[in-house]
Amino acid sequence: TLSLGYNIQLFPVSIGYHGNTSSSCPAPQVLIQGLQNLNRAVHQDLVAVEILPLNQWVAPSSVVLQDEGPKEDDVTEEEEAELKSGPSGAGSRKPTGRVVGIIKRNWRPFCGMLFLSQIKEATRHLFTPADRRIPRIRIETRQAATLAGQRIMVAIDGWPKHSRYPNGHFVRSLGSAGDKETETEVLLLEHDVPHQDFSQAVLSFLPKMPWNITEEDMAVREDLRNLTVCSVDPPGCTDIDDALHCRDLPNGNQEVGVHIADVSHFIRPGNAMDLEAANRGTTVYLTGRRIDMVPELLSSNLCSLRSSVERLAFSCIWEINDKAEIVKTRFTKSVINSKASLTYAEAQMRIDDANMNDDTTKSLRGLNRLAKILKKRRIEKGALTLSSPEVRFHIDSETHDPIDLQTKELKYVVRLLEFQLNSHEYLQAFCGLSKHPAVSSVTLSLGYNIQLFPVLPCHWVITSSCFQCYLVTGYSDIIVHRLLAVAIGADSTYPDLMDKHKQSALCNNLNYRHKMAQYAQRASVAFHTQLFFKSRGILNEEGFILFVRKNAIIVLIPKFGLEGTVFFENKDKPSPKLIFNEEVPSLTVEGHSFNMFDKVKVTISLDASNVQHQKIRMSLVEPVISGVSVAPSEPEPEVKRAKLDR
Repeated sequence: TLSLGYNIQLFPVSIGYHGNTSSSCPAPQVLIQGLQNLNRAVHQDLVAVEILPLNQWVAPSSVVLQDEGPKEDDVTEEEEAELKSGPSGAGSRKPTGRVVGIIKRNWRPFCGMLFLSQIKEATRHLFTPADRRIPRIRIETRQAATLAGQRIMVAIDGWPKHSRYPNGHFVRSLGSAGDKETETEVLLLEHDVPHQDFSQAVLSFLPKMPWNITEEDMAVREDLRNLTVCSVDPPGCTDIDDALHCRDLPNGNQEVGVHIADVSHFIRPGNAMDLEAANRGTTVYLTGRRIDMVPELLSSNLCSLRSSVERLAFSCIWEINDKAEIVKTRFTKSVINSKASLTYAEAQMRIDDANMNDDTTKSLRGLNRLAKILKKRRIEKGALTLSSPEVRFHIDSETHDPIDLQTKELKYVVRLLEFQLNSHEYLQAFCGLSKHPAVSSVTLSLGYNIQLFPVLPCHWVITSSCFQCYLVTGYSDIIVHRLLAVAIGADSTYPDLMDKHKQSALCNNLNYRHKMAQYAQRASVAFHTQLFFKSRGILNEEGFILFVRKNAIIVLIPKFGLEGTVFFENKDKPSPKLIFNEEVPSLTVEGHSFNMFDKVKVTISLDASNVQHQKIRMSLVEPVISGVSVAPSEPEPEVKRAKLDR
């Protein structure tokens, strides 16, 4: 290809919501605009891309597009983005290209809804996928009337050269759109979350009940049942996978232990349960539902470090001096007996209550003291402490609908769990699965010393502007435990563990499964948020500006941990005078300037006009700008407390 005078590179297609196509490869991202330049490529296809000449490069648009549902004239979002994103200064242009060949198709069955033809008795209809990055698909069916209002699955058969849409066929119906079970099934399928029941082959490798720790187990493990071990988890947690202890040593130092459930004891390499767990990769936590990586007998019982029962663990134990400096570290397979399974609130109450001085409370206070020293040291070295706005739903016990939505209260006791993260960091030498992305440079561009934001909403604003840091857990814990067990002589190795290519493929799958689990969890929260606002009508809330764009501001509502867009253009009204300063950035609307972190008041409501893509709508209430701001809504009656407490 180079000999023909083309600059062509291979990229996995990743289609953005505004018509941009970018690569996840180390190579620079390449913008691809419009259907013609996409050349029938579908999201996740592997394609050959020609980089266009420099004078054809463009800059990404700062205009936020409003979704107005399916368009009868078939103008796509990609084409709208192309119309609104033109050439800019050379300094802001990005490499721009076009797809010249499709190397490998990665089509899968897609979930979505049928968009019925306007022609009477037509059998050819357009299917609109739930994933906006997938083009509409033309199918032939005589069941159109029956399938209307249903979530269905459609597979692509091919994409003729001169056709605007690919051709496909109906696979199966998933149920009525908007139904909780149906929508949960859709988000699991769309995020490729394995959620089928465990096969009999997998279940056959579960230990026989009643299960007890044997003398053979004790012979190769350290007996730590005398230690005051406890766990600290969210309310209702049944799969307790780690626990802590802290005690004073005779030499004046303290001993701190992190004890991880020894799942690797029950899942042996190569059997059906091991293969299934490796494929699933992680447990997925949805609102009101959990998709287990391993059968419940392990996840919620034998591998759950519940209180007052003996459990097998893999322990990381440190000797730490009064400056929180590590003197010694050791790893051991162990047997523990947790003395308490606490929620965050219960642990915090013990720490704060001066009348409580039992061994568990003393252990928590010791951990709390050391955690504060460690945090102070990191802050002094320039670390950034972020608090992500997580939400919690109160679910009606009869209808299972959300009746209240709150952000989770951040308690200082959560810092105790940093010891668990530290234990993972000690294991990084054994495993390439830990991922700590760098903080986005967006915070530096604000011109602030971001260590000096004591106000929680500002922390959330910065967090939402940055990449989330995380540790990949789940099946990766099993691999880490197996590697560590070999390193300390507690277990023997096996061929696949030492095979670089097989471990690399495994790591890729685990990172993929973790990423998709995160997306599925967020989609579940978004769906239940929509259900909540559907029942509440219009609400008035205060928020903070997260981003500023040419025609809109993105607002964070701390009370609900919710982000939404306030548009200043409306096709049904005359547009206000907008002045956008990209350098600051700031947006001036009819003489009033909006900047990041500014406080605003908005109305929040659910727009259900597009059944498949319902969304939260926000409108500006304060500051009051003539022709832009709307009147605040009347407050809704309070939900009865008795119902809320159920």
